[in-house]
Amino acid sequence: MSVQHDTTAPAETGARHLIGEREFEAVTAAVRTNNPGMSDDVAARIVAEALAFVDACAKPHSRGLRPSRTVDEGWHALILHTRVYAELCGRLGRFVHHVPEPPNPGRYDAGELERTQLAIATAGYRPDPLLWLPPTDTTIPVAASCQHSDGPEGTCTGDPDGDGSGGPN
Repeated sequence: MSVQHDTTAPAETGARHLIGEREFEAVTAAVRTNNPGMSDDVAARIVAEALAFVDACAKPHSRGLRPSRTVDEGWHALILHTRVYAELCGRLGRFVHHVPEPPNPGRYDAGELERTQLAIATAGYRPDPLLWLPPTDTTIPVAASCQHSDGPEGTCTGDPDGDGSGGPN
């Protein structure tokens, strides 16, 4: 099974309900602040997709899922809102650790992003294809400057210490 990419991205992935409206707006504002000139709509789509990503990562047997560079921008903004993120992970039943690495397009594996999108779809969301482009694509430029690839723990880790290829988090 493969993920179909089309140019008609959904306005929302449906994951906004995972946090309150006030919290969603605060996280979205952080994405906009880090990315001057980004529209409110794009920032909201990135945050909604990051929420769907975290939900998929929290599911059993989901280790090693990886965000695109664009979705990672939303994940970073969520993590910066520590109470919101901790409460979200608590409701999802598993804390999802972030294990970043320096960017290296040579490590990019399209299959990893496809597998992650399939996990998001399995979790009940419709992945936004324009947010899952390769790290070299600049259709939606973002400030996020880390990459995630296969390592001892992968990117989504249920390890209580949060240790991965980048060390303790």
